[in-house]
Order: sequence, then structure tokens, then C-alpha cells
Amino acid sequence: MYPAPITAVLLRALLLAPLASGMSLVATASPEAVSATAEPVSGEPVLRVSRASGENFRAAIAALESAGGAYASELPEQLLSLGLTLQQQGDHADAVEVFRRGVHLNRINNGLYSGAQVALLQQEIISLMAMGDYAKADERQHYMYRVQMRSMDKGLDRSQAFIQQAQWQYNAYQLELGDVPYLRIMSMWDLYRLALNDIIKVQGQQSAALLEPLEGMLLAQYLISGTQTGSNSQSQDLNIKQQYASNRFYRYQRESYKRGRAVIQAIYDLQLSLYGEDSPQVTKTQVMMGDWMLWNGEKEAAWQTYQEVTAELVAQGADQANIEAAFAEPVALPNYEGVHPLPPTVPAGESAVELAFTVTADGKVRNLERVDSNELNNARANKLMRKLRKTRFRPQLAMGEPIDTQRVLRSYDIQ
Repeated sequence: MYPAPITAVLLRALLLAPLASGMSLVATASPEAVSATAEPVSGEPVLRVSRASGENFRAAIAALESAGGAYASELPEQLLSLGLTLQQQGDHADAVEVFRRGVHLNRINNGLYSGAQVALLQQEIISLMAMGDYAKADERQHYMYRVQMRSMDKGLDRSQAFIQQAQWQYNAYQLELGDVPYLRIMSMWDLYRLALNDIIKVQGQQSAALLEPLEGMLLAQYLISGTQTGSNSQSQDLNIKQQYASNRFYRYQRESYKRGRAVIQAIYDLQLSLYGEDSPQVTKTQVMMGDWMLWNGEKEAAWQTYQEVTAELVAQGADQANIEAAFAEPVALPNYEGVHPLPPTVPAGESAVELAFTVTADGKVRNLERVDSNELNNARANKLMRKLRKTRFRPQLAMGEPIDTQRVLRSYDIQ
């Protein structure tokens, strides 16, 4: 990987492929991220209120309705506060009804796509997620996104709406919402690209804010390249719309390796401009490029990239121990947040399954065995072992060359 002008951010990451036509602009936040006291999607702090405050808000709402009628303009703000009170008390069903009424009044008083309803919609979605009603939350997120697109001007606020929607898409894919889950990751790619466009227009091509959508675009490409959807044949079981979506996804997969390389190169170009060529950020991105190549079966290109990283570390004056430590252990691929193939490793102990295996020079797992004697769920342990056998590794490197690593010991929590 060689330095390139920063304008490559646009050329490589934006113009590489057109947006998907008819994309589904829907997504889902992870259920683990939702609680009765969760923060709004926007990241703004929630108003903290006591249980007794609920009655005060109800009284205030009754007074407003008496003075100004059922559609008083001040009601949505009071309904938001009441909904937050109910939300914090764990009464999410009632909170949803209150938030929904606030949205309805906002639409009447301020117009169908008034941005004033977004705060209410955000909180409604949080309560729906806490209730486990992911399909309804997905529907409301879709509506909120439409409101944001109608009420926001181009700029950083709109780029954040794109990013939030892309993150929702990722979690919706993980939850397998919808009839065609892989549509989510195509939309995820498109949304991060739209965010990238807006940030470039406002802050230019050397802004650190570009890293978030670029990293999201790479995550989307890992998901696209790793998703199995079955044979790309014309099936009588698929309707015309599904067949079109399937064909479009296969086109995305065919372009995935090239797009992923382009995005990583754009990240490299940007970090080179921001941090300089001797920075750890740039070195990490060079390794990331090698990992992407290896993950996609381009072994010779990957070895060459890892060797270039080693040579550059030597040129920077890094000591031999630090250079070797960078590639001292096999690493499961993809080595990227959001798509790690295995659970996190943990210290050996009674609650962990401990496995021993060899990683060959070409990154394959051999001689896998379980070495702990813990009384854990054997079915889960066997499932993990099957997954580990199929996992591709970046092998240990010595002087830039891949070598076998005998008896790798790793412990995983499968409780």
C-alpha cells in the first residue's frame, strides 16, 4: 500500500459503485443496548424524573387540555416528559401510547414531517425495544428516518441520521428482521456512503469525521462478502421482487473485494494525512489491508502486504522484538469489530472451555481438541469447535513469512 492523494477518499470510496435502487432504509438497535433508562438515539441526556412526577405531568396535561383543548401546542412536550417518567418506571407499554399520542399531536400542529416529533419517536423506539417488539420498533424507525430526511438540510445532522440508520440496519440484520435480511447490509453500505458524501461537502476530504462512515462501509463489505444466500439460480420459490433483490446482492458480492480494498485505501489515505506515515494508525490500516486480502483468498498479495509492514517498521527504527510481536500469534479473521467469528477469549477457568489446536502456515485449523475437564454444555462446546474448524486465521509470521503454530491454547466463555 502506497501513499495516495487525499482526494482518493472520494474516488475510491464514493464513486466505485452506484447506490442500490429501491433500497430498504430500515434498521434496528441491538436489544442489549436498550434498558428502561436508556439514552435517546440522538445521544442527548434523558430527563430524570421520580415516580411521583408522573402524577404531576398528568395533572399538567389535564390542565393544558382544559385550557387549550385536546390539541394544545404545549401538549407534546408534556407528553414527552410523562412518557420518560413511565419509561423509567418500566411501564413501557403505557410509555409507547403516550409517545405515540405526542407524535400524533405534533403532526397535527406542525405538519406530517415536522422534525419536532423525532425526540418522541426516538423514545417510543427505545420502549418498543425494551418490550421486545422489534418488528414494531423497526417500523417506527423507518418512519422516523423518513421524517428526518424531510425535515433536515444537508450537513452533519443529516449525516448522523444516515449513520444511525446504518447502525440500525446492522442490528436488524443480526436479528434477521424482514423476509430478506441481506437487504439490510446493502442498505447499510448505501447509508454510510450517503453520510460520507454529506461530511465531505461540509467538512472537506481531510476531516477525521470521515473515519466513522468509512469504517462502517468496510463492516458492510465484510458482511456482504461473508453472507451465504444459497445458489444464484432462478427459483420458483422466489417472487419477482425477491429475485431482483437476490440478483442485486450477488452483484454486490462480486464487487465486494474491490470495494473493500478501495475503502481500506481511503482509510489509509485519510490516516496518513491526519497522523503521518510513522503512526500506529497507519500501520494498523496496512495490516487491515493484508487481512482483507487474506480473508478473500488473495494469499500472495496478503503476504506481500505484511512484508511491507514489517519493512516499514524496520525503517522506522522499531526493535526486532516489537516487530515480531506484531505478528507473533495467529489471529482469527475477520479481525474487525462487528464481524469477529469467535467469542472473546477469557482466562482459563471453571466457566470456560479450553481448546488446543494448530494453525498452519496457510491459516487453517488442525489437530483441534478440547483440553479442559469442566462440566459445561457439551452441545455449545461442540458448536464452538465446529465453528473454529471453519475459521480462517492470519498465521504467525516470522520475518514476514507465514509459519505453522503448534498447540495454540485459547479459552472461551460459552455460558
